Parts: sequence; C-alpha cells; structure tokens
Amino acid sequence: MSDYLVKGLAFGGQFRVYAVDATQTVSEAQRRHDTWNTASAALGRMMVGSLLIATTGLKDEQKMTVMINGNGPGGRMVADANGRGDIKAYIANPHISLPLNEKGKLDVRGVVGTEGTLTVIKDLGLKEPFSGQVPIVSGELGEDFTYYMANSEQIPSAVGLSVLVDTDDSIKVAGGFMIQVMPDALDETISIVEKNLQDMPLVSRFMDEGNTPEAVLERILGEGNVQFIEKMPVQFHCDCSHDRFKDGMAAIGTDELKEMIEEDHGAEVVCHFCGERYHYSEEELTELVMSSESSKR
Repeated sequence: MSDYLVKGLAFGGQFRVYAVDATQTVSEAQRRHDTWNTASAALGRMMVGSLLIATTGLKDEQKMTVMINGNGPGGRMVADANGRGDIKAYIANPHISLPLNEKGKLDVRGVVGTEGTLTVIKDLGLKEPFSGQVPIVSGELGEDFTYYMANSEQIPSAVGLSVLVDTDDSIKVAGGFMIQVMPDALDETISIVEKNLQDMPLVSRFMDEGNTPEAVLERILGEGNVQFIEKMPVQFHCDCSHDRFKDGMAAIGTDELKEMIEEDHGAEVVCHFCGERYHYSEEELTELVMSSESSKR
C-alpha cells in the first residue's frame, strides 16, 4: 500500500491531528543514499517530521526546506518538501552505524548531536520566505520538532517520529504523528491526551503490527474522538533534471567552465538529494561558455 498522511480534528476541534505512514518514502531515500542503520533512523525521522510540517502548513505548490545542523557525525541533514506530499532529503554522512543507546534503540541522538540548530524556511510565494530557527534541544528529533512548533510557530504540539530499521539496513516501518493544541482546548481534555501519549507504544512498532495512521490517532485520542477530514499521498520525489543543473552550471563562470573542458573534457554533476548523475559533454560546456561570453558583450 502506498504511503499516505491523514488530517483530522479531535474533540470537536480542540486539536488538529495528523499522522503519516512514510515507509516507502524513507525506503527510497535509504536506497538512493545507501544509508546505514543509525543514519537511516535519523534521516527517516527528519523526513517524517518535515512531511508533517509541510503538509499541515503549506498549500500544494508552496515549498519548505528543513535543515538540521548538529554536532554529531551525521553532519548536515536537509529535506525539501511541498504541500502536495513530495519530499527529497539527504544526510551528509550516510554511512553511520552506532551501538544501540541505553534503551536498546538506534542512537539517533548520537548521529545528530546535542548542539546545533533546526531551521525551517518556507517559500509561501511572498517577497520574503518565512524562516524560523531553534536550537537542538534533544537530538532525538521528535522533541526538536515539538520545540520548533511551540517556539517558532507558536503552536503547542506533540510530535512523534519513528523509524524501524531491519537487520539488512532496509526500512521496515517509518511513520509519525503531530497533535496540535488549539486555543480553546480544555485542560481536562489536554490531560487525557497527555496520558494517552505517555502510554502510546513506539509508532513504528505499533504500525509494524499492521496499524494505520488513522489507528495511531485513535490510539492517542480515543476511538470516536477523531473526525478525519483529508487523506493524501506522500512520496519521495526529486525534481532535478539535466537542464536544471545545466542552468546552474551557467552561473559558475567561464573560467571554471573552460577549465572543465581543457582538463576533464566534460563534467559530471551529482544531485545531493537523489544521487542521480548528469553528464555534460565538451560541446555542451562550450555552448555555455559561448552563451555566457556573448551575453557580456
């Protein structure tokens, strides 16, 4: 079954609620970047968190970039997503496999680090993009996205992110949820939800038992308390192309292009996000040089 995200309201609109199954989406990123188990868990959690924020705060064509710059060995992680459920992402150092943490789980904090920043940049089609940045408070990422929502978007939220990696480094399950507290939420209802969150099993384990995103939300909020209002597909999708990179190469300067022609007799560009390789012949690079020089006359 394809990945999807559900949106809903709970307790008559006291909460906005979201849950996603992103197993195939994260699997595609794992395959393209050849991430090892602990790096897979970190990148997967970041992708799930980015999908939850993008599909709840953007319209179809609006775009968003999430950057996590921590002091762990994973280095920089970047995800680009839009309101349609498309996402692409990468981790600077994909080949990381750390010992399990003290809870016997994959050590995501060990990959991310405990110091650094989480930055979200939203392109809403306005003159200036919206940008919010918070310090990394945990490195486990669920708490970090929760902190971002409360401090940068002023929406008290609970964010759960979970990735189950198989023994062969493939992705068994990847999913998560976001519960947003609305201003008119009652204290007693918030207390019920908080207790249910504490009792909630790991999302990936719960989903590995065959439970759906809808069941995740009903487990947290109670059956009959959630009104589902939308279900949308999510997927790994990179919009890179031969022509797009060619346009980018035109901006690097004629001296560098001439050097590529003389020394390498061509060029190869690799997309950070998906790993696709694009080859450019001497003829194509010469055309770029001639075009650049004629535009300066």
